[in-house]
Amino acid sequence: MKDAMRAKAAARLSTIRLLLAAIKQKEVDERVDVSDADVVAIIERMIKQRRESVTQFEAGKRPDLVAHERAEIEILQSYMPQALSDAEVDALIVTAVAQSGGGMAAMGKVMAVLKPQLAGRADMGAVSAKVRTRLSA
Repeated sequence: MKDAMRAKAAARLSTIRLLLAAIKQKEVDERVDVSDADVVAIIERMIKQRRESVTQFEAGKRPDLVAHERAEIEILQSYMPQALSDAEVDALIVTAVAQSGGGMAAMGKVMAVLKPQLAGRADMGAVSAKVRTRLSA
């Protein structure tokens, strides 16, 4: 935050303040210290909210607000763990399917195995689609 202040990066500073407020809100609401996994979950939720806002603003023909939300998404993504490649995700899916068994009935088990490994490092919607195609084949 101090670096953003010194660089006079207003957009970055406001996004960092929003993130810190969300983290503090979780600490106050649940009366717990927030772990790294909780912070990643908060950032994921904030990114998802901004993506939904982008679609709404595009539908409302508000390019100024779309640009603002996309800038916030980029800033938030810079605080996420490094994303895994498709090959790494596919390898984890193969391993999880082997552990959980085959068939669509194992979808929940496979996703339960994958979620802790991929949290913040892959788009879980895309992972779910890959698992679904893998299990149906």
